[in-house]
Amino acid sequence: MAKKDKKKPQKISNKVYEAELFRLQTELVKLQEWVRETGARVVVVFEGRDAAGKGGTIKRITQYLSPRIARVAALPAPTDRERGQWYYQRYVAHLPAPGEIVLFDRSWYNRAGVEKVMGFCTPEEHTRFLRQTPIFEQMLIDDGIILRKYWFSVSDDEQLKRFRQRMKDPVRQWKLSPMDLESVYRWEDYSRAKDEMMVHTDTALSPWYVVESDVKKHARLNMISHLLGSIDYAEVPRPVVTLPKRPIESGNYHRPPRSLSKYVPDHVATLIRTDH
Repeated sequence: MAKKDKKKPQKISNKVYEAELFRLQTELVKLQEWVRETGARVVVVFEGRDAAGKGGTIKRITQYLSPRIARVAALPAPTDRERGQWYYQRYVAHLPAPGEIVLFDRSWYNRAGVEKVMGFCTPEEHTRFLRQTPIFEQMLIDDGIILRKYWFSVSDDEQLKRFRQRMKDPVRQWKLSPMDLESVYRWEDYSRAKDEMMVHTDTALSPWYVVESDVKKHARLNMISHLLGSIDYAEVPRPVVTLPKRPIESGNYHRPPRSLSKYVPDHVATLIRTDH
């Protein structure tokens, strides 16, 4: 029997996408101001397969936010010293202070995914992680942290397609590593690891929210909309700012000659000449 083609989802138009994204980003700014005003602490965990769209979504979230309030924690591989620490210790160091939002681009769940599949942790360490993580997250929530966890789900065909695009794209080739290619060969291993992780860490207090991400634009809008809807924030009144009139020049100031400063060469002028 011939295999039926999977029905492609109807995609949102660019015009509608851009309008809705900007509306949601406006709400994110309101959320930011509420966090700053109330001293709330927000942690958002982004997990999922390689090339599932986590990074692109994080960029859209932070695009108009203050880096002093909303910051991204994307930790590198642990050092030898960190490997000897309590597993959660290096992540705890990046938790938000009052009035901050932290977006974890991968998190302590590395142990449930890549470390488990690639053998970077022992079976005992993995078992301990599954047992301790719900307790760890309950401690965060009990202390007042608002915790949200999102799993970006991408099909194997779409993941492979994105890997191929990265191989040809000079500005995104850095995103493709040998570890990413291993995820292609170990698709089922990662699936089993993810299922086991969900069984132990998808709790009533700290649930996982799955984001279907075969269509990146849909995933971004769906995830941001859900995040905003899950937090009971309110718009903070902003002080009215009026620009003063330009002061009258006294005539005592004289700008130094341009020859005394080092100016950046006009690269654009070169482009304009070659374009014509």
